[in-house]
Amino acid sequence: MSEQLHHHNNQFIKNKFPITLVCDRVNSPANIGSIFRIADSFGIEQIYFCGEGITVVSKRMQRTARATHEIIPHHQTEDIVPTIQQFKSDGYTILALEITDTSIPVSDYKPSSQEKIVLVIGEENFGVSNEVLALVKHSIHINMYGNNSSMNVATATGIALYEITKQVMNSKK
Repeated sequence: MSEQLHHHNNQFIKNKFPITLVCDRVNSPANIGSIFRIADSFGIEQIYFCGEGITVVSKRMQRTARATHEIIPHHQTEDIVPTIQQFKSDGYTILALEITDTSIPVSDYKPSSQEKIVLVIGEENFGVSNEVLALVKHSIHINMYGNNSSMNVATATGIALYEITKQVMNSKK
């Protein structure tokens, strides 16, 4: 019979990935909290919250984040474009999690083991802005098989980070 393992007795090996999340106007406290937990789960470096009037720390976010906002470095800025441009000049590959006319499935993106990645995720209703899409190397999407053409930003981020970190680990073999 199997026994459920808890955080203090699981068998997972801690790992850090050279991945930064950049949130384009993501402002729902529940999604922000979930994004912190997901970022911690996948060992990413940091999160940038970009947009005017974004409240990162709130009671609702803290309940959802379960203290991961105290572990994951995070930054706030109003204007996303200079943030993206700085990462580009620092040698990061800029990816947008967005369905576009040129996007590829996230499972088809094959990063190198040393690649530094910025994954831009978009606001709940409008996605990644066209201004930002013009700056990215690739748009990646999650293949969906139902009637809906989008999913919750935190859920999509978890799926994308699972696939990207899996690909990075495979490139190290």
